[in-house]
Amino acid sequence: MSFHSSAEVLGLEGAMARCIDGFSPRQQQQEMASAVERAINDYQSLVCEAGTGTGKTFAYLVPALLSGQKVIVSTGTKNLQDQLYQKDLPLVRKALEVPVQTALLKGRSNYLCLYRLRMTEEEGRLTSREMVHQLRMVREWTGRTDSGDITEFMDIGEESPLWPMVTSTVDNCLGSECPDFNDCHVMKARRDAAAADVVVINHHLLMADMVLREDGFGELLPSANAYIIDEAHQLPEIATNFFGQNVSGRQLFELAKDTIAEFHSSAADSKELLKCAEKLEYAVRDFRLALGNDGQRKPWAKVRNHKKVAEQLQTLKESIEALREQLEDLASRSKGLENCFERCEAHHARLGLFTEDEADDQVYWVDIYSRSFVLCCTPLNVAEAFQKRMQEHKAAWIFTSATLAVNGRFGHYADQLGLNEAETALWDSPFDFRSNALFYAPLAMPEPNNPSYVEAVVEAALPVLAASRGRAFILFTSHRALKQAAELLQGRIDYPMLVQGEYPRNELLRRFRELGNAVLLGTGSFWEGVDVRGEALSCVIIDKLPFAAPDDPVLQARADALRAKGGNPFMDYQVPQAVIALKQGVGRLIRDVNDRGVMVLCDPRLISKPYGKVFLNSLPPMLRTRKLELVQRFFAAESKQQVSETA
Repeated sequence: MSFHSSAEVLGLEGAMARCIDGFSPRQQQQEMASAVERAINDYQSLVCEAGTGTGKTFAYLVPALLSGQKVIVSTGTKNLQDQLYQKDLPLVRKALEVPVQTALLKGRSNYLCLYRLRMTEEEGRLTSREMVHQLRMVREWTGRTDSGDITEFMDIGEESPLWPMVTSTVDNCLGSECPDFNDCHVMKARRDAAAADVVVINHHLLMADMVLREDGFGELLPSANAYIIDEAHQLPEIATNFFGQNVSGRQLFELAKDTIAEFHSSAADSKELLKCAEKLEYAVRDFRLALGNDGQRKPWAKVRNHKKVAEQLQTLKESIEALREQLEDLASRSKGLENCFERCEAHHARLGLFTEDEADDQVYWVDIYSRSFVLCCTPLNVAEAFQKRMQEHKAAWIFTSATLAVNGRFGHYADQLGLNEAETALWDSPFDFRSNALFYAPLAMPEPNNPSYVEAVVEAALPVLAASRGRAFILFTSHRALKQAAELLQGRIDYPMLVQGEYPRNELLRRFRELGNAVLLGTGSFWEGVDVRGEALSCVIIDKLPFAAPDDPVLQARADALRAKGGNPFMDYQVPQAVIALKQGVGRLIRDVNDRGVMVLCDPRLISKPYGKVFLNSLPPMLRTRKLELVQRFFAAESKQQVSETA
């Protein structure tokens, strides 16, 4: 079957309409497909925003499959990756009737490692009966799986501490020296990807590949003629992490643990090796304790001179040096010991970055977790490094998301990745926001820094929840505010309340959909990538404008750099970042052509500050009100309509 254009395929008489029941042609979708088609054919870069309901997945998959080129599609999460590969791609391929070979490729920690499975079985050092039982189940599963993708195996939760013991990382993989190399699931997935026409990956894998190529190592991903980056708003932050250097407590613990395992299997005569590995474990724990309370991100310059931190950092450094000396002498005994030595050298070098003077073009900070830490060093600006990789060979690059533009412009996004020469396009949502959605900003709200602000948010939310009959998300910008609001709402609403953290995200969403009248309280992970269609979600309440924490060291360093160049860090960086985050939260409300709902934003700065207009101008064209009666009337009208439809 031959087609004149991607737009034709997506038209009223096109292949997609013939193949999909209820397919509705959309002008925005056809225009986006044409723009993607041109970019692929001309090896150009395109940055485009497609509002909710545009159908951007089909708008890029149709031209990708028709191009006859090698295409890599990268998306934000593994869930979206699986949906693209298992649902959307087969549908488009069937409609187009094209013989396109597809492949799914994830990071190595998503695949069972046969070597590490065997090592874990031989060590016999598992800490609970449950883990022993889980290990037995994984061993049985190895005989049933072709892919080794651990998401296939639903009997063990993804949070199980067993998975890191039976999967590999870049650090501990033995590569071609591994005795199980020929049966390696990661290598099989990569071979499939190399042979495929369309490969679905995620942003972490894309960035890992960029960094590997920059360091002169082998390609993780096959070279492509076109790269399509979906959920592209996430890429600058991910790129910032990957183009930097870091060393974590988890990495050092795993090095010590793997060294102890190798001691038992290949160096039992060297008691000093065991002693050094155990000393490293203690040093990591002591350094973590010296850093103080968890849940914090701090500038390294403010932390490193604390007496306890400095002392424990020195002990940690000496422990790694001592282990490195032992491993150097024993590395030739086994591939495992050689791997431990190489990792020890790399961690030692990275740790050195945090004991020397800080470079002006880098940001240094520490993330502190309950049982671990990550020391991070990142370039102030990743645009140059990202552009260098993009220019390495001729390819089309398409960046798309429902949230890239600020006030209708793409300058902020383009600056972060050096995409100032790219073509840009913006398609508004085809949904009728003016008729189906209402934007409500409550009156008499205190400033967000007021100690009673969360109480005021709850008081403003209660009459709205009564009018909406539950069916709401309340989204917070901090976990602290969420916990406080959950306590304040207890016993004050007549609807089921679901709170982030009580269950895994997917389970909370399943319950929310099934209940039909629940109120769900969430933070970051519920602001995006969550799709609840229909009446179950008819109201979204947001506590405040989602500005990044002002004490975030990366934000502070970028603000200082902008200020030094004569820029305005708040308007040039902080506001655009917050606009994109807010657009994601607002995007939860209207997910389908028939959806109706009320968007509530409690933050008074939206009205009182001049920059509030930038936020309002970036949102869908909803009717706006400050009157609670209009919100109540909106839901009452919806209720009457439902009664008349069922009468």
